[in-house]
Amino acid sequence: MPSAVKAIPAQSETGLPRNIERSLFIAIAILAIAGIAVSAVSLQRHYAKSASAFCDIGEKFNCDIVNRSEYSSIMGIPVAGIGVAGYGVLLALATIYRSRRETALRLLAASGAGMAFALYLTYVEGSVLDTWCILCLTSLVLITIITILASILQLRAGRIG
Repeated sequence: MPSAVKAIPAQSETGLPRNIERSLFIAIAILAIAGIAVSAVSLQRHYAKSASAFCDIGEKFNCDIVNRSEYSSIMGIPVAGIGVAGYGVLLALATIYRSRRETALRLLAASGAGMAFALYLTYVEGSVLDTWCILCLTSLVLITIITILASILQLRAGRIG
């Protein structure tokens, strides 16, 4: 008598073993949550009236200077708010939408755009403002790692898709 139960394939849509793919999505989700937290603190500093001690480490490292500069908003929208929204999109892709076939490509596109934006902002910090923001640099590291993990997912998905 044939069994009605189908075996669960060892590999996922991306061609990675399911446990590795799941671990990559979990890592991206955790990093996105960290990005939301860092961006939220930066957003709070954008609107704060007082100076912050935790991020004022001398002439070259001062988040308040960066977060209150003319480069801290785009068309009236705080850059840190864009960061919160962007990391929220990455979190949704890595959790709610992770089972969809196109998610790996969307994660790569979204994280790549976020990384390009973060690199531009890092350029502004170093070349225009001549001051670094620890929160911004932390966000750059987070989005870089997310982009690398999304690249791994997409490279594997591209081989079978």
